[in-house]
Formats: sequence, structure tokens, C-alpha cells
Amino acid sequence: MAEDSELWDIICDGPYIPVHTSEDGKKTTVKTRKEYNEADRKKVEKNYKAKKILVCGIGPDEYNRVSACSSAKEIWEALQTAHKGTTQVKNSKIDMLTTDYKMFKMKESESIHEMHTRFTSIINELHSLEVVITTTKLEKKMLGVLPNSCDSKVNSISEAKDLDTLTVDELIGNFKTYKMKMTTKKVERKE
Repeated sequence: MAEDSELWDIICDGPYIPVHTSEDGKKTTVKTRKEYNEADRKKVEKNYKAKKILVCGIGPDEYNRVSACSSAKEIWEALQTAHKGTTQVKNSKIDMLTTDYKMFKMKESESIHEMHTRFTSIINELHSLEVVITTTKLEKKMLGVLPNSCDSKVNSISEAKDLDTLTVDELIGNFKTYKMKMTTKKVERKE
């Protein structure tokens, strides 16, 4: 566990660089590889190990993107930029997804399952960009986007259930059950 933590520190903070420090402690010079002692070698090897772990976990396209990187930190930063984008791109994505969240409505031809999948996709993308929406807000949003045909169920859930303890999956399960019962009743009426 301690080694994992040390490797993550190298990825986040950069590699260990062995140096000579002057006697007064004010001036440092980088050691040549010949000047490394055993402790220096072990610390330097951790960067190679961290690089190996990162490179082994990526595909050929990403490998081409990071193959020229000299440290695990450089690899990590290149991968982050490639996947999350720059701060400006990240903020633009957050703005776009926040708008999608605010404007989200269930489509008329959409099943509850399809709507939930589409909604979850938006929430997961926001989460990956470190935007957290509380479960209670998610549930209230879900209750607000359902079609008018579900109003009676929405009202009964809002009145009978504690939204702080209800999960989004339980809420969706309630509506799927409700829709199945309504469909069954419609079929029975036609017979």
C-alpha cells in the first residue's frame, strides 16, 4: 500500500531528482547517474515503475500521444488533457451538460428506461468533470420530467416517500412498475 501511495505521489508531483546540496544548504546541483547511491537509484526507479503502470493501461493511440513523455507526471498530464481537455474545454463541457440537465425532459416516444439511460449519461459526464448533484436534486428532477400521465404517481411518491432516503433507481423502479400496471389495465379494458 505504501508503494502504491509513493507511485501516485510521483505521478502527481513528478519524479525524484537526486541532487547534491552545498554545505551551507543553499545551492543544489543535479547528480549524474554515476553519483547515485542505492537510495537514489530506488527512488528514481519508482518513476520508471509509475511510467510502466500508466503505459501498460493505455491503448496504441494514447501510447503514441505519450511516448515522448519523460516522466510519469508528464504522461498523466497528457492523458488528462486528452480526456478532460484544457480548463476552458472542461468549463465549456460543464456549461453544455448543465444546460442539458436543466432542460432535460422525457420525450413522448421514450420509455422510462430510455429516459433514465439518457439522464444517467448526462449525470455521469458531469460527475466525471467533478460536478456533483445531490441525490435529492436528481430525484426531484426525475419527478419533474415525467409526462403528465404520471402525475398521480408523482404526487403519491412525493407525499408518501421520504425523498432523502429514496434512491434514483428505486424511483425509476416505481415508475416502471406503474407504467406496466397502466399498460396492463389498458389491455384489459380493450378485451
